[in-house]
Amino acid sequence: MTPGSVATGFARGASGAHSPLTMSLDLHYQQLSDARWTELLPLMQQYQVVRLVDCGVTEGRCKDVSSALRDNPALTELSLSSNELGDAGTHLVLQGLQPTCKIQKLSLQNCNLTEAGCGALSSVLRSLPSLRELDLSYNQLRDAGLQLLCEGLLDPQCHIERLQVEYSNLTAASCEALASVLRAKRELKELGGCGLTTANCADLCGIVAAKASLSELQLGNNKLGDAGIAELCPGLLSPGSRLKTLLWECDITASGCKDLCRVLRAKESLKELSVAGNEVGDEGVRLLCESLQEPSCQLESLMKSCSLTAACCPHVSAMLARNRSLQELQLSNNKLGDAGMEVLCQGLDQPGATLRMLSLGDCEVTDQGCVSLAALLLANHSLLELDLSNNCMSEVGILKLVESAQQPSCPLEKLVLYDIYWREETDNLLRAVEEKKPGLKIIC
Repeated sequence: MTPGSVATGFARGASGAHSPLTMSLDLHYQQLSDARWTELLPLMQQYQVVRLVDCGVTEGRCKDVSSALRDNPALTELSLSSNELGDAGTHLVLQGLQPTCKIQKLSLQNCNLTEAGCGALSSVLRSLPSLRELDLSYNQLRDAGLQLLCEGLLDPQCHIERLQVEYSNLTAASCEALASVLRAKRELKELGGCGLTTANCADLCGIVAAKASLSELQLGNNKLGDAGIAELCPGLLSPGSRLKTLLWECDITASGCKDLCRVLRAKESLKELSVAGNEVGDEGVRLLCESLQEPSCQLESLMKSCSLTAACCPHVSAMLARNRSLQELQLSNNKLGDAGMEVLCQGLDQPGATLRMLSLGDCEVTDQGCVSLAALLLANHSLLELDLSNNCMSEVGILKLVESAQQPSCPLEKLVLYDIYWREETDNLLRAVEEKKPGLKIIC
C-alpha cells in the first residue's frame, strides 16, 4: 500500500458523526470536476459548516460560492483555506456573506490574499457581528493590509474573539495597530502572529499583564529571541494574566527556556505550550521537564520540535513518570531513535501515567523501537493516540505494534502511520484488526 496524507471528502447529515444538529460539507485535498462542483453547490446552500480545503477553488468558481452562501442562512463556519482565490475571488465570496447570516468562523488561510483584499475584509468585520474567529495566516497582507483590518476590528459591530495572521509578512510596524485593538476590544481573546521583535516586547508585556480576557497568544514567526522572552515574562507572570495557550517560534534557545520555566511553575492557568521550531536543544528540554515535575505546573499539552536527540529522553521520561496533568506530548521531527524510544517508554510504563496522546512522527524509529512501544501499549492504561508517521519501521515493526493494539486490555483508539509502506497482505490484516476491534482506528 502507498499511504498518503490525503483525507477523503464527505457530506454528513443529521445521522453522521457530527453533532445531530450540525450538517457539514467537509472536503480536503480534492480536485473537483465540473460535474462534482455542480453537485456540491446545493449542499453549500444548506449546510451549517462548509469546508473546501485545498480543493482547487479559484477565482472563477468564487461567484458560484458567493451565490450559494447568499442562499444559506444557516451557515456558521466557512473554510476555503489553501485555495487560490486571490483578492478578487475573496471579494466575491465575501459578497455572499449577508449581514443577516450567522457565520461565526471564517478561514481564508493561504488564499493568495494581499493588502489589496483587506479593504473588503475590513468591511466584513464591520457588517458581521456574529463572526468570532478569523484566520488569515499565510497571506501577504503586509503592514498596510493589517492596518485596514484593524480599522474593521475596532468597529463597535465587530466582536472577533480570535484573530490569526501568522506568516503574513508583518513587521514591527504592525504592533502598534494590533496593540490598539487589544487594548480596546475586551472580547479579543486569542491573537496569532504580529511582527514582533525584541524591541516591542515591553509594550506587549503591559498588554498581557492588563488584559485578563486574553487566553491565547501565538507568537510564531517573530524574532523575539531570548531577550524578548525575558522582556515578556513579567507580563506573563502578572496576576492579571490568564493565558491558557502560549505558542512560540521565535528564535528561543535553552537560555530563553529559563524564563519560560518561571512561567510554567507560577501560572496554573497555562494549559498549552509550544516551543516547536526553536533551537532549545536537549538542555532546554531538561529545564522544561524539571518545571513540569513541579506540582504547581498544570500544563496539559506540550509541543516540541527543537533539534532534540536521545540525550533528552531521560529527562522527558522522568517527567512523564511524575507529571499528572500532561495529556498531550508532541515530539515529532526530532532525532530520538530507538534508544530514545526505550527510555521514553520506561517513563510511560509507570503506574499513574496520564498521557493520552503521543506524537513521534519522523523520529528515526525502527523495528527495534516498535518492540519497546508494543510492550508499552500492553502496560500503559492511559494512551489513546499514538502517531508514528514517517518513521523507518518495516512490516515486522508495524505488526508488532498492531498485535498489542488489538488486545482487549489495550486502550489505544488511534494509531497513525502516514508515509510508511507495506504490502497489500499487511493492509488487509490491518483492516481485519479494525473490524475485530471497532474502537481502534489505524490511520494511514
